[in-house]
Amino acid sequence: MSGGVPTELSSDLVGNTVYDYGDQALMLQCGSTAEVLAWVDALRAAALPGVLDIVPAARTVLVKLADPRLQGVTRQRLRRMRVTASAEAAPGRGADVVIDVVYDGPDLGEVAELTGLTAAQVIDAHTSSLWRVGFSGFAPGFAYLVDGDARLRVPRRAEPRTSVPAGSVALAGEFSAVYPRQSPGGWQLIGRTDAVLWDLDRPSPALLTQGMWIQFRAV
Repeated sequence: MSGGVPTELSSDLVGNTVYDYGDQALMLQCGSTAEVLAWVDALRAAALPGVLDIVPAARTVLVKLADPRLQGVTRQRLRRMRVTASAEAAPGRGADVVIDVVYDGPDLGEVAELTGLTAAQVIDAHTSSLWRVGFSGFAPGFAYLVDGDARLRVPRRAEPRTSVPAGSVALAGEFSAVYPRQSPGGWQLIGRTDAVLWDLDRPSPALLTQGMWIQFRAV
């Protein structure tokens, strides 16, 4: 390590493919959202000079740079880094945010059929493990939650709804989410919450931010 910048992080080794993104950013291609989270944690810990922002998505991490001249050296630093990905919360890890949910969503029965579970088992699976905020998008306050029970992976609806109520708790693919406002949407709706996901009057408007651990609680 030199000047506080690690050239290598402890491994179990998540491979990294690095692409130029214009002349003032780099894009890391990852194999899973768990790898994205590992890279974001590693990059924030590394505090590489000239990095203005780190933007995670489902399978990529965008690294925005202060100057085009930093692109080459930062690319080499990224290619030398070694990162461990973990998809589980540490033993005894508590939730950063608990969200109370009434599980009466219009798609709860369909999710039960798709998963081979009963409705009660779907609710138990959704509430019994911690979810992690992988990244944000779609609408202000909309957080894509990962690392939940793998049995709950269900496809999006064949016909999206033109209007999904604010506070709807939903599943799609590997993700769960809460709709922060009324909007169109194609996710499977299993419940609803009164939690306010986006509030400009809060110091941090988004209730759920990248890296947080979330617990759903049936009420």
